[in-house]
Order: sequence, then structure tokens, then C-alpha cells
Amino acid sequence: MKKIYSLLAGCAVIAAVSSCTKLDVPVESQYVKSNFPSTTADYNALTGTMYSNLSSNFAVNYWRLQELSTDEAILPARDGNFDDGGQYRQLHYHTWTADHPTVTAIWQWGFSGINTCNRLLTVIDAANSPASTKTAYTAEIKAMRALYYYFMMDTYGNVPIITSFPVATPPANQPRAKVFDFIESELKAVLPLLPAKSNSLATNTMQYGRPTKGMVFALLAKMYLNAPVYNGTNRNQDVVTMADSVQRNTNYSLDTRFRDVFLPNNGPQINETIFAIPYDQQIPGNQFTRFGFFFYLAQAYGFNVNLSIAMSTTPEFYNRFNIPNDFRTKTWLAGPQYYPDGNGGFTSQPVYYPNTTTQININPVLTLIPGKPMDLGNTIASQSEGVRSIKYYPDPQIIQSTRLNGNDVPVFRLADVYLMKAEAILRGATPTVINGDAQTPITLVNKLRARAGAQTAQSIDLNSLLDERARELSWEAWRRNDLIRYGIFEKEYPLPNDNLKMNTDPTRRLYPIPSTELKTNPNLVQNQGY
Repeated sequence: MKKIYSLLAGCAVIAAVSSCTKLDVPVESQYVKSNFPSTTADYNALTGTMYSNLSSNFAVNYWRLQELSTDEAILPARDGNFDDGGQYRQLHYHTWTADHPTVTAIWQWGFSGINTCNRLLTVIDAANSPASTKTAYTAEIKAMRALYYYFMMDTYGNVPIITSFPVATPPANQPRAKVFDFIESELKAVLPLLPAKSNSLATNTMQYGRPTKGMVFALLAKMYLNAPVYNGTNRNQDVVTMADSVQRNTNYSLDTRFRDVFLPNNGPQINETIFAIPYDQQIPGNQFTRFGFFFYLAQAYGFNVNLSIAMSTTPEFYNRFNIPNDFRTKTWLAGPQYYPDGNGGFTSQPVYYPNTTTQININPVLTLIPGKPMDLGNTIASQSEGVRSIKYYPDPQIIQSTRLNGNDVPVFRLADVYLMKAEAILRGATPTVINGDAQTPITLVNKLRARAGAQTAQSIDLNSLLDERARELSWEAWRRNDLIRYGIFEKEYPLPNDNLKMNTDPTRRLYPIPSTELKTNPNLVQNQGY
């Protein structure tokens, strides 16, 4: 399927629009009535650009905005290395500005995807194709446009609503509540027209990485859970309704082994994946996985490539992984290191630092150098500070020229649906019974604990549920969303020798509209606090 996905992206028409302010660039390659594709393969190739755009930045800059701004991931400098102009430090301390390169990149990425969808809708609308074909692909494109809009609404708040291509007048941004209503109405309209996950692997392979009814239900559940943030309403019962809609399709189920969901060979055979972004050596963009590995372990894991020592999690976040026998704890590398056994565990053979008999020891503590901004230093000892992640297990197909990982990155999966439903019930929604199974917060959480081999929870409240989300969904790009919903996005978690302070202004719950966009589009209004 990854090869199919790569082919679709590679064959697709290249979009000339990169942001919502660059709407008058001539399209040099465009389908017209005389050359419009007619076969299913032609249509799939046509729509490839909206997927290749999605993969290009989701697992790079979008992931950084959602994770490096929280306690879940940190990319400290090491004697100046990996500082990159302070951009990761600014995310950690919430001191970013409207000129931050990642803030700009994701605005342009999001609206490039939206404008690509709008262009595709215009082309298909003019095509001489069967009505059923046009209807099916129009629904697919609109669902993807809604997903892009969700990312933009969640990240920037008040964003323009653009539904035509090209656009003659630079668009003004709309209130977040209006954007919410637009996304909701679009998703509800396309829902009956999208396919459902089936019990056929061949069918699911063709649907993989594309919108389905399950994706719409999961996205609506995410919107309704965060509705108090987005538009000030309580939609918790709707969260339960959407979760029930996912679960009624019994082709979704928790996979037996947690690790399988994130391996380099993950794909349509994973039962709990609702929507994922495919990656491999031909589909670029999966960058955060290699930044989270530990360079000195590369050969022990069978990789003869130059991986990174850069990114880790914070000690405060790692402390949540404290449940006996919980396999999810094994997704982090901490303490003395041993050769992997190839089955998610480790042998008794120590891994040594190169040319030494000293065993590699990863220290969870991050001790900053006094006087240097978020800098650990660059000695062997300081390089070994910070718990590393192997949740997305390193890809054995990785090569030096690209250092890309082939792990597909899930956006929505059944485990998240369970946790969203549990939270909605804790916040006042009425529990339901699905497929004869009582759906209470404790039963939903214990389904995930049982799969992870962790001891059964005896009780659950909102705070402990947030910790459960941390254990289950770490590094899946939902931590910022969770902390904002819980009202603790601004909570400080200082490190030893930390001489910088977090900006705790609640306006940081939204990223700013990039200054480049404000300069070129006078109709945009900057978010409060910037």
C-alpha cells in the first residue's frame, strides 16, 4: 500500500499554491476537459497531491508544534548543537513569535493542503465523468479538506474559510466557532458517501490512509471533546455518540501487541488504525522518529547510519510510566542499555560506548549548563541525558542519504476513541452499552491496560485519565491538545540549572498568524497576545 500511496503522490499534479495568501500563482500543469483522467487509477493519481502534502510536514513541523511545546518532548541544545536559532527552545518556553519558522511552515502547509483540495474539487466538478465517480471523489476530497481545517483551527484558532479556487480577494480570518461549524457541517455531509472499514484486508488496503466513515466519527469526537475550547459549548454526549459509531464497526479492534501498531511494517493490517499517514523511503516526511533515537545505539539495533542524539522526553513526563509490567514503559530507553531481542524486549548483553567497555547508560535527568539557554553540553555523559523513545521502532530500511523512517504515523486509532469516550463520561455524558459491553470509564481504560500487560486500574478520574492518555498516546501529536483542554498548557516543569522561565500567558494556547502572511494579506487579523 505504501508503494501505491507513493505512486499516487508522485503521479499527481503539482499544486502551485503554498499558502492562503498566494492565490494568484499560475498553475503550470492542470487538467482540463480535453485531458481529464477517466479511470479510477487516474482519479487516484489526481488526488495524490492532497496526501503527499499531508505527509510532507505532519511528522516534522506539525508534530513539533504539538509536542515540543509540551512536557512530552524536548529538543535541547548540546553545546550549541541542535539549537537552530533557538527555535526548539522557544517552543519549550512558549516564547515563539509570529516569525518562528515552524509557525510559518505549518500555516503554509495547512493552507497548501486546503487550496489543493479546492483545486481538485474545481477540476472534478468540470469533468465529464459518471456522477457516482464524481460524488465519491468529491466526498473524499472534502473530508481531507475538513481534516486540514481541523489542524489549522486547533493550532491557529481564527483562520480563513476558503472553498473556491482560485480566489480573487485575499481572505479574512473567521471566528474559531464559525470554522468549527464549517468543519462539522462538511463532515456530516460527506459521512454517508464514505466507505466503512471492512473485514477484507484487500479492501482496507485500498482505503488505507484515505478518509472513511471511521475517520469522520473519530474527528468529530475530537472536535466535540474540545468544543469548550473551540466554541464554548458542551458536546460530551456527542463524543460518546461518535465513539459508539466507531465501535459499532466490529472490524475495529485493539491489536494484541501494542508495539505492532507503530513498527516500520505497520499498515492496513493493524486493526485499530482509523486513519494513518503512510511513510517509507519514497514517502518523505517522517523525521521525528530518528531525532528521538540515540546515536550510540544505532549499531546495536543493526543500523549503520548516522542517527541523532537530540530529542528526548522530560523527566516529569517519563515519571508517569510507573505501572508494573506495563509494556508501554518499554517504548522508552532509560538506564543501562542492552541489545534488543527483536521481540520488543532486551537480551542480557550490554551495549558499550564505542571503543570502550563502559555500558551505555541513559540518564532520565536533564541537567542544563548554567548560563546557557536550554543547553545540556556535549560530553558523552550529557549526550546520554534524556529518556529516548523507540515507540516508533527504528526502521531497518533506513539509509544514510535520507535517514527516513517507514513507520506510518497514526492520526486516529481506536485506543484514542476509548479514552475520549471515557473522558466525556467523566465530564458528565451518559455511559452506553456497545455490542453487549458496558462502556464506563474504568472498563474502557482497563481494555488498554490489559493489552499493555499493566495492572488493572481500580478507579479513574479526570487527572488519572490524563496520565493514561500520556501513557497510551505519547508522541502521537495530541499532548498540546490535551493540556489545553485540561487548562494546564502553561504549567511549568523546570529542569536543574534552568535559568529561563516559561511564558504562562494563556494566549499561547493559539499560535500566531505568521508575520509573512499578515504582510501579504491585509485582511488577516493577528491572534490576541501577539
